[in-house]
Amino acid sequence: MTSPKNPSVSWRNLEEFAGIEMAKSYVLSWTFARGTLSIDVDLQLSSAHPFYEKPRPAEKVCIRAAVIDFPYCESIVAGGTGVEESINDTVARLEIGAIEDLCRLDSGAYEISGEFGTVRVDAERPILRVSSR
Repeated sequence: MTSPKNPSVSWRNLEEFAGIEMAKSYVLSWTFARGTLSIDVDLQLSSAHPFYEKPRPAEKVCIRAAVIDFPYCESIVAGGTGVEESINDTVARLEIGAIEDLCRLDSGAYEISGEFGTVRVDAERPILRVSSR
């Protein structure tokens, strides 16, 4: 995903994602409105997360619906092509799927990769909103 020329900080080291198992989470949808990219996700929470609850007998892990907001989003590049198009056009063609990684690049942009490909987001720090049930 990233090269030595483009070092990054893993989601594991970003305070917004403390107690989250990002690599075991799933993107449900992508939307862009009023300058904010919103990603609807099902997140796996670890026992360190404040909203963690012991899974029910039929469940193996604690999953919560959540939204990751990237405010003041200036650009989104998908597919690793480096081709920029309008944010709305890019978001409209983004797929859903399992998340493999999320990191902050030294440039300040964020990179999310998974079954949907690789998406680079130039925006402010993400805001995580987790549903309490």
